[in-house]
Amino acid sequence: MESVKQTRAHVARLDLGAEQVAVLDGQAHTARVPWNLLHEYFTFRQGRFATLKDCDAAIRQARREIDWMGQLPAQAAQAVLKTYRQAWANFLNPDHLATRPTFKGRLRTRLAVDVPQARDLQIKRVNRRWGAVNLPKVGRVRFRWTKDLPGLTRGGPAGRITGARLVKDAHGWQIVFRTQTLIAPRSAVHPGHTVGIDRGITVALALSDGTMREHRPWLTGGEKEHLRRLEKTSARRRTARPKKTRPSGRERRTYDQIARLRAKAKRRAVDWQHRTTTELAGTFAVIKVENLSIANMVRSAKGTIEAPGRNVAQKAGLNRSISGEAWGRTVTLLEYKSAGRGGQVVKVPAAGTSQTCHRCGHREATNRDGTKFACRNPDCGWVGHADTNAAINIKNAVGTPVSGRGDLGVTRSAKRQPPRAA
Repeated sequence: MESVKQTRAHVARLDLGAEQVAVLDGQAHTARVPWNLLHEYFTFRQGRFATLKDCDAAIRQARREIDWMGQLPAQAAQAVLKTYRQAWANFLNPDHLATRPTFKGRLRTRLAVDVPQARDLQIKRVNRRWGAVNLPKVGRVRFRWTKDLPGLTRGGPAGRITGARLVKDAHGWQIVFRTQTLIAPRSAVHPGHTVGIDRGITVALALSDGTMREHRPWLTGGEKEHLRRLEKTSARRRTARPKKTRPSGRERRTYDQIARLRAKAKRRAVDWQHRTTTELAGTFAVIKVENLSIANMVRSAKGTIEAPGRNVAQKAGLNRSISGEAWGRTVTLLEYKSAGRGGQVVKVPAAGTSQTCHRCGHREATNRDGTKFACRNPDCGWVGHADTNAAINIKNAVGTPVSGRGDLGVTRSAKRQPPRAA
């Protein structure tokens, strides 16, 4: 059987000087211009969509007429067109929850620059901790070497680097390498057992075998207190600032400190999710999870003027806790990791899993009291952890496979392309 190409991303932190940061910031802000031009040209051109050829010509004309657009490399400008059309394809694809592409504002847009051609990177390993990469119009830059890249190290994974994307977050600039490796197709399914997983807040992941996967708070007590003080300071300064005026330097620095703390919490959460899902995907052949509508679960309880909601503050706190656990990202990681190991992920209906006794099937709302489950059926009377009971119900339920190998998986619909010109 022929090998299969596997595409993955590897993120590494860049070590940049002040001048290099300024150059990348300028390139990223310049990259917003072709995006906004494309959006205007694509959606408002005489009431019909523009063709790919017309969009490409519009970008070339803009680079000729606007001098400062020259600071953005030509290949990065062309990559904006590809990214823009992919955004439309994701929006029109029913398997994605992507929003409709819109104009990019200076303050609310994440800064990013594409390096679509791998030959421009010239990646080399400097020592055990650092590597070096060429960035167009920036120069030679060091990056943290935390994982062997395919095709670059002796004895490392076979494959190649197909490109990269530079992204800026609260901690600075990072590079996302696009890697491609060849893997042999699996001839057999995963040899492990089936497990049901209940996602929660008190217990992050409860398994049907009675074990649990828990984590410490994403921020320490001191970090939480620091974040609380910063949020109070930002609210006070925002209230004191006259309306329709720009934030002062102090206020912006406070926002930057808040963003760094929140980014630190997210980094820790993603790291825990990656390590945990890798362990689960390697242990179990079939992983069953609830088919939750998380977007509906975290909606506000404010209601309307005619019908105001109740317990709004408590619901807001619950929404923050659910969002902090990132249940959807956990399932997404499990899907591709299980599929790569010959396993599968199955989504089952969520109704009644936490109120039904797995032993006798008696369903009653009073069966559950917090984390304790006590069956009210006098002929049963099973008592145990509520999340474990829900996980067993999830394991025993019949659902729909969403990822896997061969006949075990569900073939997702092909991505639809943006509408063509009339």
